[in-house]
Amino acid sequence: MVEFSSGYYHPMDRDSGHSTTADNSTSDVGVGVKDIGMSIPLGIAAPNVQGVAAKIRTGARKFELAFPGAGRAQRGTQTPGIYGKLQRQALEELGRSSNVDFTTHASYGVMGLAGMDQQGNFSKQNKKFAVDEIKRAVEFAADVARGGNVVVHTGEFQRPVSEESWAFDPATGRRIFQSYGEEPEKAIIRVVDDRTGQVVTQVRKDQRVARPIWHTSESDYQGTDQDGNPRFIKKGEYIDYEGRWMPPEQRIPDYDYDKGTFKVHYLEWDDFVNESQKFTVRAKEFWKEHPDPDDPAWQAVPWWRFKDAKSEDEILVRPEEAYVLATLETNAANSRGWAYYYGHGFDQDVDRLNKLKKSLSVFEKLEAATPEEEKWKLIKTSPFGDELTRMGLLPEEGKLPTIKIKEAIRSTEQKMKQGHEASTSQWAQAKDAEETMRHVKSSHTYALGESFGAYAEAGISAMEQSNKLEKQGKLKEPIFVAMENIFQESYGSHPDEMITLVEGAREQMADMLVKQRGYTQQQAQREAEDHIKGHLDTGHLNIWRKFWVADTKKSPEQNDADFNKWLLKETERLAKKNIIGSVHLADNYGYQDDHLSPGEGNCPVKEMVLILRKHGYKGQLIVEPGADATTDLSDFHGLMKTWRLFGSSIYGVGLGGGTAPSRDRAWGQVQYSYFGRMEPPYFVFGKYSPSEDWTLWSGVPME
Repeated sequence: MVEFSSGYYHPMDRDSGHSTTADNSTSDVGVGVKDIGMSIPLGIAAPNVQGVAAKIRTGARKFELAFPGAGRAQRGTQTPGIYGKLQRQALEELGRSSNVDFTTHASYGVMGLAGMDQQGNFSKQNKKFAVDEIKRAVEFAADVARGGNVVVHTGEFQRPVSEESWAFDPATGRRIFQSYGEEPEKAIIRVVDDRTGQVVTQVRKDQRVARPIWHTSESDYQGTDQDGNPRFIKKGEYIDYEGRWMPPEQRIPDYDYDKGTFKVHYLEWDDFVNESQKFTVRAKEFWKEHPDPDDPAWQAVPWWRFKDAKSEDEILVRPEEAYVLATLETNAANSRGWAYYYGHGFDQDVDRLNKLKKSLSVFEKLEAATPEEEKWKLIKTSPFGDELTRMGLLPEEGKLPTIKIKEAIRSTEQKMKQGHEASTSQWAQAKDAEETMRHVKSSHTYALGESFGAYAEAGISAMEQSNKLEKQGKLKEPIFVAMENIFQESYGSHPDEMITLVEGAREQMADMLVKQRGYTQQQAQREAEDHIKGHLDTGHLNIWRKFWVADTKKSPEQNDADFNKWLLKETERLAKKNIIGSVHLADNYGYQDDHLSPGEGNCPVKEMVLILRKHGYKGQLIVEPGADATTDLSDFHGLMKTWRLFGSSIYGVGLGGGTAPSRDRAWGQVQYSYFGRMEPPYFVFGKYSPSEDWTLWSGVPME
């Protein structure tokens, strides 16, 4: 491995006047060559163990081994599973003998652990697949890196940017983030059935919903509930048509006596915001009134999902949920109405059928006792005329009474069958709608519950592998799952969301350790903090720049400065939270994740690292090369540019020698001269220069 001193500079370097300390670290940031490493996408940048060894010989001290593939590996998209015991041992020994630190990046194909598919549905199968990919990477990290971070992409579910609380400036209330200009009016929010994870509907903010106007009290008065119990009824509370109080889940529509119709109106998004607040209040009240989650009363309310809430702070009905509840409520009411219609008069039909069958029995006996030549009298005139008249069954010309009665029985039975089948199906639809109302969840609420549990499971896997290494005396540092802020269109990319994911997963993991393994609460919390952390990607955070809502009263430069101020403030907030366990250094122009070298775009990478170091961050700093592999000589040049940005440029001084032309032997800047050549440099300078007793294999003396 070749190491380089930063004690020399080149006039071309933008920081050529910047002073450095003797340990290759800048005086202002405190990081240098030894602190900043690079990512190696296995199968792309390094095809095998030998490829990793070649990267190590470039001179870096830290390497992130990253896996592009998921599931079954393919050429160029490797997974941890294709590295067997011997290869893992070779990588571990390679790292140990070269004195480098390895970290791990789980599959790029994993985008969150909630189990979401491309259609926005969630499945337990997808969730398990994602968790298994993380466990594979954790085991690889244990075998090869002997600890450290395992980076995991977040992206739990898709959500509109403009609808989140952090999309607004808390000081002014001005919207500062949105995906596109019309998003605040046309945002689409998914709602799922928590029994299946399937999307119930996609709520559009600009879509109105027709809904009954509910019958409510117009004033305060002393009344009763439907059971006759005294109750003071407040203005706006739900009542029946007799003025008795009734619970919200049983409310009935108001009737317009002048028009002879029930009242209906259109609700818009703001109405559902208000409705969700009312639902939340009612759900909290019900939770207080029924503390036992096994209370049968929970089965009859739409907020059944809150029965296991630990505190009322966990109870929140979101506007999109209120929207769907309104639709389902209308569907249930419609089905009940048809059920009543089809079932109307069913009891009378049953009574009629019984009477017909009794009459049939009587007339069958009468006809049997009447001689054939006398039966015409039964057709013309019947001694039971009064009874048949009452039943609407007077004999017709040429028909005996029994024939007429049998026809009536068949008709009545057919009507009853049609009625009970239609009514039953409508009641079933009403009950299905009511049951679905108890399982309606915003994708936000559902996905976070799934994610917390999945990350907790991955964190426990990291804990178990760490414990195994510690018993073997091989643990370098605890293995931890590091949630990376990824693309802005999905949950997890905003600092608020990263904090929620980390803290929620830690709480879930601690709870699992206490309940399932008998840990004390303090032990469980410590394990959770050690094995679940956040991972900050500077480039991903910078992409929020394209969603920044410019202040029209300010110049582009001022708006750009405002965004940088926000970005650095958020970096400091994450640093103070002490949840960041590892960092990717990347740059871009705020549009796409182009993986420019730090300092080559408009992301204030250096200032971000300074903030992290100021607040005690001592974890990994890994450059994710990308653009330089195409636009420059190699991906390693991206790492060298980063070293230069932080004041640790790679330089050498050469004197012409031998028979080769001086342009091949004298290099002013090693970054664009030595690297890529097929021969070693003739001279090494600074503290890395060997003693005079040592000579090169070629016999050339050291000077």
